[in-house]
Amino acid sequence: MNNAVMLLEFNDIRKSYGEKVALHVPSWTMQSGEVVGLVGSNGAGKTTFLRLLLDLLEPDSGQVLFEGRSVVHDQSWRLTTGSFLDRSFLIEYLTIGEYLEFVGATYGLRKADVARAIEPFTNFLPVSTADSRRLIRDLSTGNAKKVGIAAALFVAERLLVLDEPFANLDPPSQIRLKQHLLRLSGQGLSMLISSHDLGHVTDVCSRITLIGRGEILRDEARSEETLESLESYFSSEETGELT
Repeated sequence: MNNAVMLLEFNDIRKSYGEKVALHVPSWTMQSGEVVGLVGSNGAGKTTFLRLLLDLLEPDSGQVLFEGRSVVHDQSWRLTTGSFLDRSFLIEYLTIGEYLEFVGATYGLRKADVARAIEPFTNFLPVSTADSRRLIRDLSTGNAKKVGIAAALFVAERLLVLDEPFANLDPPSQIRLKQHLLRLSGQGLSMLISSHDLGHVTDVCSRITLIGRGEILRDEARSEETLESLESYFSSEETGELT
């Protein structure tokens, strides 16, 4: 019998805003080394799911566990998790280099350690001399997002969490990001990637969790049948019926 502890567990999670239930997950688990795509339309509950996981929101009931320990009461998971959900994660008055060094310092890395850790991802960062000197607040939406994602990539030791990482990126950057994610997946990094873009997420993820109306509607390994079913769901989403 396999008694290995799951990497992540959602146990009877419920989060509401007033009378509206934003998310209700009786049970959901993720094993170490899995790459899971969290898919659903805007407002489906994906970001709420990720914010509960990262202890950025407090559930009304239930608990989220990282290796069997509550993410609220034991926060050691933070030192092995890289995440980027939106621009609020950035410090706008820093330059790219200053921000990356700051992130590294929060993970106990010195300046030289940061330079080595970020090296595999430098082709994903804004590369012009002008951009390197600008404050993050002066970067375009896409370039600022690249900085936040790169920061998550270089510190992620056990788990990487990204929300809509491909949105606002130019095609070359989308390709580079996919290459980095596939390489990290091959090295055994666990990932949870939220997106409403089926094409990008299914290129990277081996398991798909579909969220709709705040509930998990489907959760299974990626396959041709799964992709066909998801396409059918999104094309007839007004009925919410899966075929």
